[in-house]
Amino acid sequence: MSGKNSFYDEDELAGLGLKSFGENVLISRKASIYSPERIEIGSHVRIDDFCILSGRIVLGNYIHISAYSALYAALGIEMGDYSGLSPRVTVFSASDDFNGEFMIGPMLPHELTNVSGGKVRIEKFVQVGAGSIVLPGLHLKEGSVTGSMSLVTRDMEEWMIYTGIPAKPYKPRSRNAKLLANNVRVSN
Repeated sequence: MSGKNSFYDEDELAGLGLKSFGENVLISRKASIYSPERIEIGSHVRIDDFCILSGRIVLGNYIHISAYSALYAALGIEMGDYSGLSPRVTVFSASDDFNGEFMIGPMLPHELTNVSGGKVRIEKFVQVGAGSIVLPGLHLKEGSVTGSMSLVTRDMEEWMIYTGIPAKPYKPRSRNAKLLANNVRVSN
Protein backbone atom coordinates (compact mmCIF):
# COMPACT_ATOMS: atom_id res chain seq x y z
CA MET A 1 0.00 0.00 0.00
CA SER A 2 1.14 3.52 -0.62
CA GLY A 3 -0.15 7.05 -0.24
CA LYS A 4 -3.68 7.40 1.06
CA ASN A 5 -4.20 3.62 0.92
CA SER A 6 -1.85 3.19 3.87
CA PHE A 7 -4.35 5.11 6.02
CA TYR A 8 -7.80 3.95 7.14
CA ASP A 9 -10.66 5.30 5.04
CA GLU A 10 -13.64 6.97 6.72
CA ASP A 11 -15.70 3.76 6.95
CA GLU A 12 -12.76 1.94 8.53
CA LEU A 13 -12.24 4.81 10.97
CA ALA A 14 -15.87 4.49 12.01
CA GLY A 15 -15.28 0.78 12.56
CA LEU A 16 -12.36 1.41 14.94
CA GLY A 17 -14.81 2.43 17.69
CA LEU A 18 -13.30 5.85 18.41
CA LYS A 19 -15.34 8.04 20.75
CA SER A 20 -15.31 10.69 18.01
CA PHE A 21 -13.33 11.91 15.02
CA GLY A 22 -13.57 14.87 12.68
CA GLU A 23 -12.86 15.47 9.00
CA ASN A 24 -9.68 14.57 7.15
CA VAL A 25 -8.34 12.19 9.79
CA LEU A 26 -5.48 10.01 8.58
CA ILE A 27 -4.51 7.10 10.83
CA SER A 28 -1.96 4.62 9.57
CA ARG A 29 -3.10 1.04 9.30
CA LYS A 30 0.16 0.24 11.11
CA ALA A 31 -0.71 2.30 14.21
CA SER A 32 -1.90 0.50 17.35
CA ILE A 33 -4.98 1.88 19.10
CA TYR A 34 -6.07 0.55 22.48
CA SER A 35 -9.35 1.51 24.19
CA PRO A 36 -10.54 3.48 21.13
CA GLU A 37 -13.81 4.32 22.90
CA ARG A 38 -11.76 6.70 25.10
CA ILE A 39 -10.10 8.54 22.19
CA GLU A 40 -11.45 11.78 20.64
CA ILE A 41 -9.83 13.12 17.48
CA GLY A 42 -10.51 16.50 15.89
CA SER A 43 -10.18 17.40 12.22
CA HIS A 44 -7.08 17.43 10.02
CA VAL A 45 -5.16 14.98 12.20
CA ARG A 46 -2.52 12.55 10.95
CA ILE A 47 -1.14 9.62 12.96
CA ASP A 48 1.75 7.85 11.27
CA ASP A 49 3.10 4.28 11.19
CA PHE A 50 3.94 2.39 14.37
CA CYS A 51 2.36 4.89 16.77
CA ILE A 52 0.68 3.64 19.95
CA LEU A 53 -2.36 5.39 21.39
CA SER A 54 -3.69 3.96 24.63
CA GLY A 55 -6.05 5.43 27.23
CA ARG A 56 -8.00 8.70 27.52
CA ILE A 57 -6.74 10.88 24.64
CA VAL A 58 -8.22 14.11 23.26
CA LEU A 59 -6.63 15.50 20.08
CA GLY A 60 -7.58 18.92 18.72
CA ASN A 61 -7.34 20.04 15.09
CA TYR A 62 -4.34 20.17 12.74
CA ILE A 63 -2.22 17.73 14.73
CA HIS A 64 0.54 15.45 13.47
CA ILE A 65 1.81 12.49 15.48
CA SER A 66 4.94 11.21 13.75
CA ALA A 67 6.09 7.62 13.32
CA TYR A 68 6.99 5.50 16.34
CA SER A 69 5.47 7.93 18.85
CA ALA A 70 3.53 6.62 21.84
CA LEU A 71 0.82 8.19 23.99
CA TYR A 72 0.32 6.17 27.18
CA ALA A 73 -2.72 7.95 28.56
CA ALA A 74 -4.00 5.94 31.52
CA LEU A 75 -4.65 9.24 33.33
CA GLY A 76 -5.25 11.34 30.20
CA ILE A 77 -3.41 13.22 27.48
CA GLU A 78 -4.82 16.27 25.72
CA MET A 79 -3.23 17.92 22.67
CA GLY A 80 -4.37 21.35 21.46
CA ASP A 81 -4.71 22.60 17.90
CA TYR A 82 -1.59 22.90 15.74
CA SER A 83 0.50 20.79 18.11
CA GLY A 84 2.63 17.83 17.18
CA LEU A 85 4.93 15.03 18.19
CA SER A 86 8.09 14.42 16.16
CA PRO A 87 9.27 10.83 15.51
CA ARG A 88 9.84 8.54 18.50
CA VAL A 89 8.29 10.82 21.13
CA THR A 90 6.83 9.12 24.21
CA VAL A 91 4.25 10.80 26.46
CA PHE A 92 3.36 9.16 29.78
CA SER A 93 0.42 10.14 32.01
CA ALA A 94 1.17 7.48 34.63
CA SER A 95 4.21 5.75 36.06
CA ASP A 96 4.89 2.79 38.28
CA ASP A 97 6.75 3.23 41.59
CA PHE A 98 10.26 1.86 41.10
CA ASN A 99 11.53 2.19 44.70
CA GLY A 100 11.16 -1.55 45.38
CA GLU A 101 8.27 -1.23 47.83
CA PHE A 102 5.72 -2.26 45.19
CA MET A 103 5.46 -4.59 42.24
CA ILE A 104 5.58 -3.23 38.69
CA GLY A 105 3.37 -4.14 35.76
CA PRO A 106 -0.17 -3.92 34.39
CA MET A 107 -0.95 -7.61 34.89
CA LEU A 108 -0.58 -7.49 38.68
CA PRO A 109 -3.37 -6.84 41.19
CA HIS A 110 -3.84 -3.08 41.74
CA GLU A 111 -3.19 -3.36 45.49
CA LEU A 112 0.36 -4.65 44.85
CA THR A 113 1.34 -1.72 42.62
CA ASN A 114 1.66 2.02 43.15
CA VAL A 115 0.86 3.87 39.94
CA SER A 116 0.92 7.65 40.08
CA GLY A 117 0.83 10.57 37.68
CA GLY A 118 -1.70 12.86 36.10
CA LYS A 119 -3.13 14.18 32.87
CA VAL A 120 -0.61 15.66 30.41
CA ARG A 121 -1.83 18.88 28.79
CA ILE A 122 -0.16 19.90 25.54
CA GLU A 123 -1.53 23.27 24.44
CA LYS A 124 -1.82 24.87 21.01
CA PHE A 125 1.31 25.33 18.86
CA VAL A 126 3.44 22.96 20.98
CA GLN A 127 5.95 20.72 19.23
CA VAL A 128 7.84 17.94 21.03
CA GLY A 129 11.18 17.17 19.35
CA ALA A 130 12.28 13.78 18.04
CA GLY A 131 13.13 11.16 20.65
CA SER A 132 11.88 13.26 23.56
CA ILE A 133 10.03 11.95 26.62
CA VAL A 134 7.27 13.78 28.50
CA LEU A 135 6.61 12.60 32.07
CA PRO A 136 3.17 12.38 33.77
CA GLY A 137 1.10 15.30 35.00
CA LEU A 138 2.89 18.02 33.04
CA HIS A 139 1.55 21.11 31.29
CA LEU A 140 3.28 22.14 28.07
CA LYS A 141 1.96 25.65 27.63
CA GLU A 142 1.06 27.36 24.37
CA GLY A 143 3.86 27.61 21.84
CA SER A 144 6.49 25.79 23.88
CA VAL A 145 8.79 23.35 22.06
CA THR A 146 11.51 20.88 22.93
CA GLY A 147 14.67 20.09 21.05
CA SER A 148 15.39 16.49 20.08
CA MET A 149 16.16 13.96 22.82
CA SER A 150 14.81 16.16 25.63
CA LEU A 151 13.45 14.77 28.90
CA VAL A 152 10.53 16.92 30.04
CA THR A 153 10.31 16.69 33.84
CA ARG A 154 8.49 19.96 34.61
CA ASP A 155 5.88 22.26 33.11
CA MET A 156 7.01 24.27 30.09
CA GLU A 157 6.26 27.98 29.86
CA GLU A 158 4.59 29.68 26.89
CA TRP A 159 6.58 30.34 23.70
CA MET A 160 9.85 29.01 25.07
CA ILE A 161 12.28 26.51 23.54
CA TYR A 162 13.51 23.78 25.91
CA THR A 163 16.44 21.42 25.45
CA GLY A 164 18.37 18.79 27.39
CA ILE A 165 18.10 16.12 30.05
CA PRO A 166 16.28 17.35 32.01
CA ALA A 167 14.78 19.90 29.61
CA LYS A 168 15.60 23.49 30.57
CA PRO A 169 14.67 26.80 28.95
CA TYR A 170 17.00 27.60 26.06
CA LYS A 171 15.53 30.73 24.49
CA PRO A 172 12.21 32.41 23.66
CA ARG A 173 10.32 31.32 20.52
CA SER A 174 8.64 33.56 17.95
CA ARG A 175 4.85 33.81 18.21
CA ASN A 176 4.39 34.18 14.45
CA ALA A 177 2.64 30.78 14.26
CA LYS A 178 -0.37 32.36 16.00
CA LEU A 179 -0.66 34.92 13.21
CA LEU A 180 -0.27 32.24 10.53
CA ALA A 181 -3.06 30.19 12.14
CA ASN A 182 -5.49 32.99 11.27
CA ASN A 183 -5.10 31.85 7.64
CA VAL A 184 -6.22 28.30 8.40
CA ARG A 185 -9.89 27.36 8.39
CA VAL A 186 -10.61 24.87 11.20
CA SER A 187 -13.38 22.35 10.52
CA ASN A 188 -15.53 21.19 13.39
